[in-house]
Amino acid sequence: MTTSVTSGAPSTPTPAVNSRGRVIVASLIGTSIEFYDFYAYATAASLVFPALFFPNQDGTTALLASFAAFGVAFVARPLGSVLFGHFGDRVGRKTTLVASLLTMGIATVVIGLIPAATNPGWAVLAPLVLVLCRFCQGLGLGGEWGGAALLATENAPAGKRAIWGTFPQLGAPIGFILANLVFIGLSQTLSDAQFTSWGWRVPFLASSILVIVGLWVRLKLIETPAFTKVVEAKAVAKVPVAEVFRTSWRKIVSGTFIMLATYGLFYLMTTFTLNYGIAPTDAAPAGLGYEKIDFLWMLIVGCVFFGLFTLASGPLTERFGRRPFLLVVTGAIVVFGLLFVPLFAGGTVGVQSLLILGFMLMGLTFGPMAALLPELFPANVRYTGASVAYNLASILGAAVAPFVAVWLWEKAGSPVLVGVYLSVMGIVTFVALWLQKETKDVDFAGDIKA
Repeated sequence: MTTSVTSGAPSTPTPAVNSRGRVIVASLIGTSIEFYDFYAYATAASLVFPALFFPNQDGTTALLASFAAFGVAFVARPLGSVLFGHFGDRVGRKTTLVASLLTMGIATVVIGLIPAATNPGWAVLAPLVLVLCRFCQGLGLGGEWGGAALLATENAPAGKRAIWGTFPQLGAPIGFILANLVFIGLSQTLSDAQFTSWGWRVPFLASSILVIVGLWVRLKLIETPAFTKVVEAKAVAKVPVAEVFRTSWRKIVSGTFIMLATYGLFYLMTTFTLNYGIAPTDAAPAGLGYEKIDFLWMLIVGCVFFGLFTLASGPLTERFGRRPFLLVVTGAIVVFGLLFVPLFAGGTVGVQSLLILGFMLMGLTFGPMAALLPELFPANVRYTGASVAYNLASILGAAVAPFVAVWLWEKAGSPVLVGVYLSVMGIVTFVALWLQKETKDVDFAGDIKA
């Protein structure tokens, strides 16, 4: 008789992992809020904030003060990248992502609750609270993208890092479309008086829904495998920002300029094209004279292509590599900048074509960044390194782009120099990519310490 023997050796437990669906929602929710907030604030800053929070100033000064408060967030973002990067590289991705979302979300909701400066006792307090909230939003945003990118890429299966990295990038078109749909809906259902009185608060208060969903999903996350290996290897950096600048400062410079054209393209395609599109044809400088609602719909159509080509960029980047793919896309951005005048002069078909083409290129260049920037840095300083590079690029490519574009538009009387400006940023990014080695096959989880 044959006796079967069952081994008493315990089986190796399968490590717990975050599900694909949970990673998708948890990584894109924060960037969705980021871009939703950008457009919600930008629209309110133009329409109602000057009168509500700076009523004692003349019209121009009040508008400038309103946009100055908007710019505070850009100043705070690099500080946020250092602050949240520090905890992301020391405490972990999960806890830091929860903290950045709370910081950003609470500040956004509070903006929707601030009494107008015309209320007794709020003449000075209201604008101060507004500026403080914008600063807190900037802090949260400074740490949000890096954590979301690492959540996606450090949980990705082998050979799919760029594909999973498109999850947080989708937050940009989603946030853009949501914010504009909300304001279009409000403008069509409320009178000007109702919008000024309370309607403008709705987009800010509504963001609390996104925050609650984001918190619910993120609290259920487990730590990423890469950071777990850092802890197990006792390689946690004591001061991540000092460590990353000591060992990887060249990668920070490289990552910043690699992102430059991406940021410049996005803010020119949204902020500048809207300003140019709705400016009267008899203004100085002259615009295209579209109604704002009509042009917003054209932007929304373009932004649909932004989302579709963001998704398409993942598989393409995995197949061809980060560097070769982005060199081609960046070259196309350089050429696209030279097409501004002929496309803008082509009537509605030409303008819509420009918006679609620009947003297609935006998706193709923005999508791979959530994989490429983190791949530049070892895991123990990856949160800080990727966040700092991303947010430095936001200052060079985004914070100044709307002002430079308007100045060039006024100087030339047409968008010709604005297109050249975009092409120059594209050339800078092309050179940065040319000098950067391919990162597709780096040992992402095993690269623990610089």
